Amino acid sequence: MSSSSPQVRCRSAMVARAVTIFHHEEQRKSSCSDPAPPSWDPADDLRCITTTFQYLQTSGWYWGPISASKAREALLTKSEGTFLVRDSSHPQYMLALSVKTRCGPTSVRIEYSKGCFWLDSVSPGLPQLQSFPDVPSLIQHYTSSGHAAQDQTSSDIHPQMEPDPSQHAAKDSGVPLKLKHPLHKLEVFPSLQHLTRLAINRHTNCPNQLPLPKPLLFYLQDYPFSI
Repeated sequence: MSSSSPQVRCRSAMVARAVTIFHHEEQRKSSCSDPAPPSWDPADDLRCITTTFQYLQTSGWYWGPISASKAREALLTKSEGTFLVRDSSHPQYMLALSVKTRCGPTSVRIEYSKGCFWLDSVSPGLPQLQSFPDVPSLIQHYTSSGHAAQDQTSSDIHPQMEPDPSQHAAKDSGVPLKLKHPLHKLEVFPSLQHLTRLAINRHTNCPNQLPLPKPLLFYLQDYPFSI
């Protein structure tokens, strides 16, 4: 029997790390409160997290286990709104969003619980921003121009900034984030097929109804996003 590919082993390791982080945090929270009967199957966490990491691997703008300092360096010369997703350096979080703001690059932790992802918010009136079933859906929501969310507009997000060891200034939690352009890793720059898929997804809400061969429809369904 042939061994699994390095990409599959890497993805399995990332998912295992993510599930371990999540369940460690859930156990920590439950130890501080009264026990309650489980209302969520842990197997659903595995499916949800695995799907998100599959999408992120396909996206090209997931940078994996790089530090906040490395993300800052990659974004420093880019235009405002350029972003990437990476593994969070905080031991109790899976992922972080790094983005170039008008004040420079910064990072925001991505929260996860029971099949939902959302940005970590510091706004008193918004203890939790709108949640999504996967990270690409979250990013797409905030990059869609003119897409007004019930929590805040896509051009005015005020989440919790993740501390950057390369910066000594006070935490700037009042800087709005504008997500415009993903920053792709050079070694995983999107293929022509993937770029075509993104273009199709931008122009239709029902790609499964297009007059295309089934293999192409399956290919579109493998990544149903426009970023």
